[in-house]
Amino acid sequence: MTGLSVVIAGSGVIARTHADAILRHPGLRIAALADPDQRANDELAGWITDQGAPTPERFGSLGDALGAVAADLVAICTPSGSHADLAAEALAAGAHVLIEKPLDASLPAARRIADVAARAEAAGQLCAVVCQHRFDPASVAVATRVRAGDFGRITSAVASVPWWRGQRYYDSAGWRGTWEQDGGGATMNQGVHTVDLLLWLLGEPEEVFAYAGALAHDGIEVEDVAAATVRFTNGALAVLHATTAAYPSLGVRLQVHGSQGSAVLHDDQLEYLHVADGPDASAYAHAADQSADAVAPSELRGAVKPDDAFVIGHLRQYQDTVDAITAGRRPGVTAADALLDVAVVKAVYLSAHLHRPVRIRAVLDGDFDDVLVELEKSATVAALVPARAAR
Repeated sequence: MTGLSVVIAGSGVIARTHADAILRHPGLRIAALADPDQRANDELAGWITDQGAPTPERFGSLGDALGAVAADLVAICTPSGSHADLAAEALAAGAHVLIEKPLDASLPAARRIADVAARAEAAGQLCAVVCQHRFDPASVAVATRVRAGDFGRITSAVASVPWWRGQRYYDSAGWRGTWEQDGGGATMNQGVHTVDLLLWLLGEPEEVFAYAGALAHDGIEVEDVAAATVRFTNGALAVLHATTAAYPSLGVRLQVHGSQGSAVLHDDQLEYLHVADGPDASAYAHAADQSADAVAPSELRGAVKPDDAFVIGHLRQYQDTVDAITAGRRPGVTAADALLDVAVVKAVYLSAHLHRPVRIRAVLDGDFDDVLVELEKSATVAALVPARAAR
């Protein structure tokens, strides 16, 4: 059979999206599924067969799959707390790896796998992390303008993920809403994609100050609402808001502002783009005209999205992964990129816990690892809430 052989580690909900994207790519084929839950394996294998693809082999562990199948690429689709260990196992077996976000629930584990990935990269292996919104045409259009200097000096941004998850969501699986396997709440699980776009567009983050709490759900260890400010090394300031307590859910928005232009991304579409004609221009081109020049009409805010838009987003990242493997280049999102995302999210939790600003470099260097262990072993969101707010 032709194409790169893929082993999917984890046969849960997100694995279906990965399988769908893989089946749509002519250069990929699903060789095996690996999950200790045999029922999940069987259900996903049945769905794959129903799509007209060959039935993949099924194994109870990734190790068993790698011992029996020649895997070119392993897609890690397990709970977040197992990502680093499984990725290291796949890299050790000689496979390329694509990890569903986040890199790992644990910062030390994320740091370890980033180091392993860097060494593997030197040996010609790829380790990418799913941040599919970097590949959305609207995001690419804004990033292209930012990198070209069309926005002038980037000064600020506002990022909001105002989603709702009912109590049933957290009750549906034992790992949801836990420090050990989820690695955090709304900021880590739902907001990390927007954090990634924020860093991709604004550059290196320097410091975070945040508040967080659990206000609308019971029995969870992590936050369902967080608000933070992020200061970047270039001087830009950003506001970050992430919640699963915003009924009935609103659209994700990311505003980027500069001295010569601004843009708004809304639910992965381009809502606004306005760039000055020149440094001293008094006349501005019409924002809608500039938006139309930047992306196809189907990518503008208000255009009807296809039902499979989420799968298409993953397919774009799989295309980048295949292209990177074929060309021997780095993927669009590396483990180092994803480590920075995790560090910023952990800085949000640390700042909320310590009630003071937290420097990102110190988080990356491991200066707060002991504090994170203390926080995550507390198994309660109360550790994030300042005492004066709890009274």
